[in-house]
Amino acid sequence: MRLLLTWISLLLVSVMLQAQTNPRAFALYDKRGREVPFSYMARNLREADVILFGEYHDNPISHWMQLEIIKALGTYDLGMEMFETDEQDALSKFMADSLTVEELDHYTGGVWPNFHTDYLPILNRARQDSVAVIATNIPRQYAQMVFQRGFIYLKTLKGSELQQLPPIPPPFDPELSSYKAMQMPNQSSPHGGENFPKAQAIKDATMAWQIVNHARPGRPFLHINGSYHSDHYEGIVWYLRQYRPQLKVVTISTLEQKDMRRLRPESEGTADFILLVPENMTKTY
Repeated sequence: MRLLLTWISLLLVSVMLQAQTNPRAFALYDKRGREVPFSYMARNLREADVILFGEYHDNPISHWMQLEIIKALGTYDLGMEMFETDEQDALSKFMADSLTVEELDHYTGGVWPNFHTDYLPILNRARQDSVAVIATNIPRQYAQMVFQRGFIYLKTLKGSELQQLPPIPPPFDPELSSYKAMQMPNQSSPHGGENFPKAQAIKDATMAWQIVNHARPGRPFLHINGSYHSDHYEGIVWYLRQYRPQLKVVTISTLEQKDMRRLRPESEGTADFILLVPENMTKTY
């Protein structure tokens, strides 16, 4: 018995040392916490109408995985939270190679700080594939005004301003866990208040509305957004169900853990697929 216990102890030490000496940059899990190969996820993504990739904006593995998914899809459409609806003209000109990166930065609210390393390769690939890229996010000034005044502000908009938004007023469920958490001030949401989740909701609604208006049959619409916008099938997912419930939506979330060998039980159900990355992964800004 003592010999057996010694052998088991040595085996556990060996497994721990192997985990330390063979670091992993990522692992893929399904919503039940089972590790799955990329090929399995890719097959599911090709059958989707809409793919919501919830990223960590500063995580290089998220952006690398987006490129790998694009390659695996072959045929796809693309939407991005990083561009707002009133920036579509500038984005389209950039995709047509009529604007430089510097001009795109000038004619929009400014490209993100990690644009060159994380988003430009995706846009270059979309350009290579002759794929139009849709700016899906709400113009920031509208979201800011909703935060200050609530949805009633949106009723003051007219004409071309309304064309950039979903039907007004948007449906809204303040009991969704992600929105409910925003009503109480905390470290991640210091503002709190009833209008704070509404400002988030109008972003989610606008992105969902842009997706349903640009998704085409037989072509997965890949949408890149922060994970908070689609985790736990809320945010954009909830609005897609309001606007076009027949769409088959597949979600991906990015999560960080120290131990990559197993998904934490409390993280199960966050998304259909979970891209797990090490907590100490390099950040891009």
